[in-house]
Amino acid sequence: MAEPGAEPARGFTPDELAARTARAQALMTEAGIDILLLTTEPEFRYYSGFLTQFWQSPTRPWFLLVPAEGKPVAVVPSIGAECLARTWLDDVRSWPSPRPEDEGVTLLADAVLELAGPRARIGLPMGPETHLRMPLADHARLVAGLEDCAFVDAGAIVRELRMTKSPAEIGKIAHICALVSGVFEALPGFVSTGMSEAEIFRAFRIECLQRGADDVPYLVGGAAPGGIGDIISPPSERRTEPGDVLMLDTGATFDGYYCDFDRNYAFERADDDARRAYATVRAAVDAGFEAARPGVTCAELFRAMQAVLERGGALGNDVGRLGHGLGMQLTEWPSHRPGDETVIRPGMVLTLEPGMTFRPGRVMVLEENIVIGEDGPAWLTRPAPTELPVIGEGG
Repeated sequence: MAEPGAEPARGFTPDELAARTARAQALMTEAGIDILLLTTEPEFRYYSGFLTQFWQSPTRPWFLLVPAEGKPVAVVPSIGAECLARTWLDDVRSWPSPRPEDEGVTLLADAVLELAGPRARIGLPMGPETHLRMPLADHARLVAGLEDCAFVDAGAIVRELRMTKSPAEIGKIAHICALVSGVFEALPGFVSTGMSEAEIFRAFRIECLQRGADDVPYLVGGAAPGGIGDIISPPSERRTEPGDVLMLDTGATFDGYYCDFDRNYAFERADDDARRAYATVRAAVDAGFEAARPGVTCAELFRAMQAVLERGGALGNDVGRLGHGLGMQLTEWPSHRPGDETVIRPGMVLTLEPGMTFRPGRVMVLEENIVIGEDGPAWLTRPAPTELPVIGEGG
């Protein structure tokens, strides 16, 4: 079980970044890939160790090349060159951006040819849960400029490496999970009946930041009589009332790593349906925890939780899965769903997220974060109470 502790060291050692690169290069050799082309923030950061919020601007693309041997090479806008020169990377190439007429495409193509040759097999993540962060027209120009090269899917390499976390990565996730667990435990002291959803969301974010979270980029949920239906829309100005059920699902960050879990509360009283639904998803979490052991597949983990939900009278689940991977992104591979035969292994950080429609238009969801060890799972979040908490009960 996660407990508050000393803040982990920020960043990663050059040795850890070098080890990630070496593992990628070994997999590249097996797949016959000469060079990796990475365009998204998590992949760039995974190999460079460079964390910045500058990615929120869509104006400038950033590129990282992982050659068959040696350190990665960054091809970035000049605004980022000085910062990257302070990382473990030795080769940082830049252009004066923004320059829409040639937004780094020529520089990138020249680097590929230099590092991998004119007939290189270029690996680019292409599958589910990946995207290309460069203009499609620029990508077409790059392909045309590397006409004798082949672009192939490197998604399996990206997934294989990032699904298993290092001890340093797990330490960062454990820290933010423990910190936000404390915020949820303290919530009845700063949230009360009559506050609007918007006020509750604001108060929650402030508490997370005051306790040491770097950011709270993800916060969804809401409050409604007897249970919520819409869990992803922005908070409203509606004032909470006795009998409302509040759900907050948050992804707060520390040093670029996420927690992702939720908690449910009733205001002053909870009806029997809400209490039963909460007891059901709480039992499903426990079933998932017991099932989450090395060698089990994600599909089997799904079935363990789904069986509890069905016995508890679930009318359905529109989400399509009951949890997922977690780390540098709020949601990562794999998914606990039918058909995902990913084998759970030590070092994976996962969410357990059973949810159910317990009456028409009303859902109950409970989510926890765990890490898989050699002998089984361990909690990263402090597990939710066994019964639905009531704020201001009897008030």
